[in-house]
Amino acid sequence: MPESTLDSSRREHDDRPVRKVAMLTAGGLAPCLSSAVGGLIERYTEIAPDVEIIAYLDGYAGLLTGRSVTVTPDVRSAAARLHRYGGSPIGNSRVKLTNVADCVKRGLVQEGQDPLHVAAEQLTRDGVDVLHTIGGDDTNTMAASLADYLGENDYRLTVVGLPKTVDNDVTPVRQSLGAWTAAEQGSVYARNIVSEHSSNPRMLIIHEVMGRNCGWLTAATARAYRGWLATREWVPEIGLDPRRWDVHAVYLPELKLDIEAEAGRLRGVMDDIGCVNIFLSEGAGVESIVAELEANGEEVPRDPFGHVQLDKINPGAWFADQFAARLGAEKVMVQKSGYFSRSAAANVDDLRLIKSCTDLAVECALRHEGGLIGHDEGRGGRLRAIEFDRVAGGKSFDPTTPWFADLVGAIGQPVT
Repeated sequence: MPESTLDSSRREHDDRPVRKVAMLTAGGLAPCLSSAVGGLIERYTEIAPDVEIIAYLDGYAGLLTGRSVTVTPDVRSAAARLHRYGGSPIGNSRVKLTNVADCVKRGLVQEGQDPLHVAAEQLTRDGVDVLHTIGGDDTNTMAASLADYLGENDYRLTVVGLPKTVDNDVTPVRQSLGAWTAAEQGSVYARNIVSEHSSNPRMLIIHEVMGRNCGWLTAATARAYRGWLATREWVPEIGLDPRRWDVHAVYLPELKLDIEAEAGRLRGVMDDIGCVNIFLSEGAGVESIVAELEANGEEVPRDPFGHVQLDKINPGAWFADQFAARLGAEKVMVQKSGYFSRSAAANVDDLRLIKSCTDLAVECALRHEGGLIGHDEGRGGRLRAIEFDRVAGGKSFDPTTPWFADLVGAIGQPVT
């Protein structure tokens, strides 16, 4: 792939010393943000202790309004504590720098101002040489837009991003920070929710998992949950039956769903064991839900990035409506694990991934090599700074992946 003009420009300035860096976290939460902030601080302190570090508060909102905090020596010495916590110590927001009207409406810029220009000028006033953006596809597409603007307008600043999303749907990144933990935590959540099958005869439980366009998290959560089930001991004679605790269906955006056929299959499960447990990706069936709302003349709520606001259209409730009568359910429960999962502290696997990525992010920053740090599926899975013009969101999960095919095969669900 030919080098971009921006990358070539950066290489011309490789000898520039990095004196000051800034970081921000943006978008929704994921179980990596606090650890990534801590990891960047630790690595700079280890190999470039003279580099000044600031953090913009509340993501791009803080950058636009000039709100930041300085990483003091006391913070540097305590940075390791950040690995133990979820959330983001420096705050998040959903801001699209290219959505001028929204930025004006929210008071982040004045009428007639270009948010990209406002951001660039703030970075210049603050004397920032490198900006670290930690976020998902929207955050990093904004980082790409900002990097392009900086390069095209001769601002001497490098942008180095880190990929955060529980959906694991950033192209071409093999594994996004925090996704493994989110799946593990969704499984923990499910252990209690699924036990509700005993609260009523003919119980339908829908466990709604995050995942707008990509079903990876739902699939991985179901896999982790069934892995936990395999370690349990049962007493079927008194009703402690593993079949009642199992996952009976997994619905993803990537799978076509024949509701009548699935209702027929699940009606058999309900009649046999008295309950049905569905793991649902929140993005599954959204097209049908939106079409139904629009046909009824209702407005479809969307965020500043143009995404349908899934929490407001409530996919879990829609699926419950589709299945309840068809399955003869006496009681229906819809439970969402998203906020529980995304707010967790990073697990051991994610901590290892975060460290490798933050270490490389600092090394790339010090040589003014911009891009998104991740294992590049287009470069043999090598950990590197991926060119921003190759980064996109909405990467699909492949339902023919062997472990998922085995999972749905085990529960008797057809994959189409």
